[in-house]
Amino acid sequence: MQAYRAALEAAGLSASSINVRLSAIRKLASEAADNGLLAPEVAAAVARVRGAKGHGVRAGNWLTLDQAERLLDLPDSETKKGKRDRALLALLVGCGLRRQELAGLGIEAIQQRDGRWCIVDLAGKGNRIRTVPMPHWAKAAVDEWAAAAEISEGFIFRGVNRGDNIIGDSLTSQGVWRCVEKYSIVAPHDLRRTYSKLAHKGGAKLDQIQLSLGHASLTTTERYLGVRQDLHDAPCDYLKLDLSAAE
Repeated sequence: MQAYRAALEAAGLSASSINVRLSAIRKLASEAADNGLLAPEVAAAVARVRGAKGHGVRAGNWLTLDQAERLLDLPDSETKKGKRDRALLALLVGCGLRRQELAGLGIEAIQQRDGRWCIVDLAGKGNRIRTVPMPHWAKAAVDEWAAAAEISEGFIFRGVNRGDNIIGDSLTSQGVWRCVEKYSIVAPHDLRRTYSKLAHKGGAKLDQIQLSLGHASLTTTERYLGVRQDLHDAPCDYLKLDLSAAE
């Protein structure tokens, strides 16, 4: 296990990628021990192997407010596929969902709570259950797509063929990725980060962003947002150098 971790580190994998692989092996060892296929002491030794330590936090990508608005205007609202894509992008930007959550979202989960529309009892990463408030424009986009596709139950997002006809019972996680890729250079997870960045910049409370994102702790949300580093008021802005004057 130690040699495997060293090999992954030598290959240049990130700490998070290494830890995902080590976690899978720990779970396999534990399951094997429970079924009598591996000695308990061996499984315990595997579990004691520490994961790779991360240094710093990746900045990631996100869209500005103007870029997000332009993105949502790109799908053709005259076609079913365009209506679907706009609703899909609206939920990624407006609710901060993961693509797996979006692919498995049922229309029954959209309900009213405290006088507003929400995605209720959404099972996210680690099977953590949360309720996510929806902006009115995202709900309107979903309604427009559901009406066009005649969807009243089951999964919200379905495939649409070249003839603009609905196919299949649900859209896959990879289908969500391809949809986003068609309209933007950023990935679906970058739209989740866009949601959190724009919400924080607009004055949303960190603990409420945490609850909507489904993070286990506020520290995760702070690290995700990079709140400790202010790119709008950076140290380099205080340097007294002026190279344009020297020219």
